Amino acid sequence: MNDLITGAIAMASLVIALFFLRFWRSTGDRLFLWFALSFGIEAVHRVVTALTFDEHEDSPWHYLIRAAAYGLIIWAILEKNLPARRRKRGGAG
Repeated sequence: MNDLITGAIAMASLVIALFFLRFWRSTGDRLFLWFALSFGIEAVHRVVTALTFDEHEDSPWHYLIRAAAYGLIIWAILEKNLPARRRKRGGAG
């Protein structure tokens, strides 16, 4: 039963990653690219965990992989909301 739920979470993460990739391709906004990468990492992590029959998800590697995925989401939000550093100088303002 646990593998079934893990597979469902992996499939959902992969589908979400594919949706974000499609949005990135149509808009060119890097926010969608970072989100797609984050959900892709989560999907691969779930599949590898299920295939290696690792019942103990309390090892530091699991936390580091998830922290990296969530860190990408935080980075994407910060990058979207922080002012751009590359502004044209000498403009009208």
